[in-house]
Amino acid sequence: MSIKYRTGRKHKPLFARETQLQLAKVVRINEDPVVRIEATDNLTFLRSLHDESMKLIITSPPYNIGKNYEKPTSIERYLSEQAATIAECVRVLHKKGSICWQVGNHVGKESETAEIFPLDILLYPLFKQHGLRLRNRIIWHFEHGLHCTNRLSGRHETIMWFTKTDDYTFNLDSIRVPSKYPNKKYFKGPNAGKLSCNPLGKNPGDVWIIPNVKANHVEKTEHPCQFPVELVERLVLSMTKKGDSVLDPYMGVGSSVIAAIKNGRNGYGCDIFKHYVDIAWDRVHQFRDGTLKTRPMGKPVYDPNLPNGGHK
Repeated sequence: MSIKYRTGRKHKPLFARETQLQLAKVVRINEDPVVRIEATDNLTFLRSLHDESMKLIITSPPYNIGKNYEKPTSIERYLSEQAATIAECVRVLHKKGSICWQVGNHVGKESETAEIFPLDILLYPLFKQHGLRLRNRIIWHFEHGLHCTNRLSGRHETIMWFTKTDDYTFNLDSIRVPSKYPNKKYFKGPNAGKLSCNPLGKNPGDVWIIPNVKANHVEKTEHPCQFPVELVERLVLSMTKKGDSVLDPYMGVGSSVIAAIKNGRNGYGCDIFKHYVDIAWDRVHQFRDGTLKTRPMGKPVYDPNLPNGGHK
């Protein structure tokens, strides 16, 4: 195709910048040196991976409640399918690695009065039968969600953190948070006058207050139940080292992969919906271009009672 040029001192193509960017996007190849993500079912994907090749497996499986990416089934069949996926995840998990399975509740029926079934309780035996060791039940607290009328509105979910052995990677210093009293010192004894707290900050504990991804969240895509990147970052930074591999077998739009490559790790993932995988690749490309927006780790939760919500 020939390109016509404007007349004048500077010759520029007639293509507008927006058109050039669109063309560039069309010819983009979904490849990245540290990323492998595919549109396929997770058992097929997992079976293609080597034994003990993943340092961290972090995911949030469907809750069997009828979201547009899942087909509701009996709780018995749901647990059977989860068992098959968990077995493959244990096989590919590094001997010093961690599995973090983030779940909420399965609701028995569609009505407001239906009984709820905490999935962490139902899934726990599936991990224990492989000899995994539970290190923490991390409570992820958020402030927005569906408003219930016949029970208290759910505002937390649970991350079950398992390891294969007692010899596992854990880097606490990389995820410390500011101390409540950062300059507190011993006032008596042999350490009088010295700091009584860690100068790097305190252990964040097992209750994490991180906003979930709703309509006005900077990371929001079409996915209805999207991981916030900063939630995964805490797990990536504390449970892996640079160059390690991170896997999400229910990847969605790739937040776990973004958290991995953002911090110098390799990102692996799959999803049965190609549309979500395409969005994940687009987010990877945006990250490489420097245009992907993510909520920074440690940013305070918005407080309407503070100037600018407490944000600088």
